[in-house]
Amino acid sequence: MTAASAPETAFDPQALLAESRLGVLATIKADGRPQLSPVTPFYDRSAGVIHVSITEGRAKTANLRRDPRAALEVTSADGWSWATAEGTVTLTGPSTDPDGPEVQALVDYYRAAAGEHPDWAEYRAVMVADRRVLMTLHIDKVYGAKIR
Repeated sequence: MTAASAPETAFDPQALLAESRLGVLATIKADGRPQLSPVTPFYDRSAGVIHVSITEGRAKTANLRRDPRAALEVTSADGWSWATAEGTVTLTGPSTDPDGPEVQALVDYYRAAAGEHPDWAEYRAVMVADRRVLMTLHIDKVYGAKIR
């Protein structure tokens, strides 16, 4: 088989979600318009969820507390492929206890996304001080395309 006649590999938007570390989160403002925020997602394909560490008090967090519907879009490095995940969000945190379950959820997220942290005590303290919240997008639908 020549290169010209080789079958094209089917595009898998879930694979793009899994490899992407930068995306745009869309939430819904009180007036119904979209709120777009750049985020660093981690896709747990086996669980069908995307995790993002966000901060209490920000627009996206307030929007999600009011209306948990959201979408996350990622693109390939060359910009010719994109994938979108839609679903409903649950929020965990913030916490005032560095050893509480809310911070443990952020520790578990970090481990899955990036591995071991050099100083877990410091990480836990920062999660409390920064009022971090773990956003979990429970995926209902994934779609996307490879343009080239």
